[in-house]
Amino acid sequence: MSDITIREATLTDELTETLIALSRDWEAENSCHGYRANDRSDIEGNRVFLAHEGSRVIGYLFGKTSVSEKDSSIKPKGSVYFEIEELYVRPDCRSRGVGRALMAFAEAAVKGEAEYLMLSTATKNWRAILHFYIDEMGMEFWSARLFKKI
Repeated sequence: MSDITIREATLTDELTETLIALSRDWEAENSCHGYRANDRSDIEGNRVFLAHEGSRVIGYLFGKTSVSEKDSSIKPKGSVYFEIEELYVRPDCRSRGVGRALMAFAEAAVKGEAEYLMLSTATKNWRAILHFYIDEMGMEFWSARLFKKI
């Protein structure tokens, strides 16, 4: 990963278009239940973290800080949390620690502002994603929403 740079980015029109293009690639992978490519409104208002290899964006994470409106089994009302909306790494750059680096960078960036990192996932490869988030990133499992088409 020595040639990969992780940074927080200011959202510009050019960056927004890059993120939209990457989300189109993600949608085309058909790896997540119900995932659709982003438009501007999905990205605006989020903090954006990027992984670069040279000048090429190879991954991103974006999300926003919120305050819990009610008590839950893991956090009391009024808790500040950073909700990760999306974490994506280009397929040819996976298994190189890019997602882990994006998560660690974002966590360090929001640590003084938020008490929790939160996210939901709809990936079809649930075993791999739970391994990543729980075993590699140290997150805790809170709930699951299951479905069966009948």
